[in-house]
Amino acid sequence: MALDALGVIGEPTAFEYKWVDWPDLSPNVALAVIASEDQRFFAHRGFDLDAIADAIDTFQAGGRLRGASTISQQVAKNLFLWPGRSLLRKGLEAYFTVLIEMLWPKRRILEVYLNIAELGPGVYGVGAASHRFFAKRPGALAPEEAALLAAVLPNPRRLDAQSPSHYVRERQRWILRQMRQLGGIAHVAGT
Repeated sequence: MALDALGVIGEPTAFEYKWVDWPDLSPNVALAVIASEDQRFFAHRGFDLDAIADAIDTFQAGGRLRGASTISQQVAKNLFLWPGRSLLRKGLEAYFTVLIEMLWPKRRILEVYLNIAELGPGVYGVGAASHRFFAKRPGALAPEEAALLAAVLPNPRRLDAQSPSHYVRERQRWILRQMRQLGGIAHVAGT
């Protein structure tokens, strides 16, 4: 028996993965994940202190606890650490985030994120996702397709880019609006 893509003991499940170098990625995908996950990506050094303060304020006011992780923090977690929540893991995530931000340019951080993010059960990276969900190269993804992939990032094991729910379609529309407000692909052009 082996852990399957959902982390449940059962039959082995194949993982889909294909690394894609930066020049072969659609700038729409980079823009979509920034619009969806970390709009201040180019302005911070790994931690979005405003987002962290907003999350704390919302929680203290009785709202639900939500994440304020940056793309850099997600790379640190996904690349070096285990799933789950603990102070030890969060501390190690902060340590690795500082290292990543010191050693890698923003373009490299984005490239790694786009190649390791889970975009469906057992589907890792934009290379595998673009082939699986759209039958096309990752460099050919249109803004709508890129936004659809970014829309499932909060929970790619429940949210589906292939058969998107009303919620996923609403998130996709919101991400497309954010992509336009950020200035389109010019926002990531110098990366």
